Amino acid sequence: MASTAPFSRRKTRTVHVGPVPMGGDHPVSVQSMTTTYTRQSRATLAQIGRLADAGCDIVRVAVPAPPDAAALSKIAAASPLPVVADIHFTTGLALKALEAGVAKIRLNPGNIDDPDGLRRVLALAAEREVPIRLGVNSGSVRPVRGEGGGAGSGAGGGEDLAGLMVEVLADWIETAEAEGFRDLVLSAKASDVPTTIAASRRLAEVTDLPLHLGITAAGPMEEARTRSGIVLGTLLAEGIGDTIRVSLTGDPVEEVRIGREILAELGLAPRGGVRIISCPTCGRCRVDLVRLTEEVKRRTADIRAPLTVAVMGCIVNGPGEAREADVGIAAARGRGVLFRHGRPLSELKEADLLEALLDEIRSLAESRPRQFDWPRT
Repeated sequence: MASTAPFSRRKTRTVHVGPVPMGGDHPVSVQSMTTTYTRQSRATLAQIGRLADAGCDIVRVAVPAPPDAAALSKIAAASPLPVVADIHFTTGLALKALEAGVAKIRLNPGNIDDPDGLRRVLALAAEREVPIRLGVNSGSVRPVRGEGGGAGSGAGGGEDLAGLMVEVLADWIETAEAEGFRDLVLSAKASDVPTTIAASRRLAEVTDLPLHLGITAAGPMEEARTRSGIVLGTLLAEGIGDTIRVSLTGDPVEEVRIGREILAELGLAPRGGVRIISCPTCGRCRVDLVRLTEEVKRRTADIRAPLTVAVMGCIVNGPGEAREADVGIAAARGRGVLFRHGRPLSELKEADLLEALLDEIRSLAESRPRQFDWPRT
């Protein structure tokens, strides 16, 4: 399925992660990572199921020890999503993961120093036609080439660290391609926004490989949403990025929801569910708009038809915004007007606005196709 994005996408090689094509003209895919112990295959598969239901395209699992690698065969065979094995420190676990049938390997050049083992991994990955993501993080790449610059807070520090990450990746790309291996995906993530953006921009300038975007150690929900939104929004709007992960300290399902929201707002993915637009409330607002908006969000969370709903609280912007939405209300003092497709339907008391709006939302949703099964090809 070709992208119909409003932005000019950077042209890259196409890499296939199981059935999911990455790069080229293919849609930007959404990834997440399980928080379960991978060796607990039942719990891991249950979480993968939840991620798939939320619209995830690719799932990554941690493989820190042999018992986790031993569970990969069962997980890869039963997973509804292509499984990526996340490998650090040892190439032996990467070999076991490939033998188990994973769809992709992630290696961290910042903590693997095993040239012979790397060559074996490249050979087996090529034999099995499994791509490899070379993913460096600012925290783990420093020991490879010394301390370098700061984390972006000092003048030029972020740029120096971005350059270090790109330099390390360039060495590994050269090694892989010398072995005849070209199915690579790259990522360079820091825990601050400027360094992460700078590193991805540099990668986009020097290679045609697909890029995985994200910011590492992004933090709890509010901070992660802000940092990820800035990084992903900036780079994707520049045409950079082929797959994304919103990293946060919390439920990975929220990573997928936020990632899908970012892509939809940029026009890079179809929208599923209700998109609410509402005014920030000011001295002109004469209704309890906060309560109305929260109730609309809560009571439409199950709707998967793509709808834009306006919940507006004053006569300045309210009528215009409500007319532009699929359905909406524009409220004044103790009353409001209900709109559908730009046409006013009725004037109602404030006490009746919520239920009337919800009735119209559900009526319209029933007439629209469900767009929740996100395209994965």
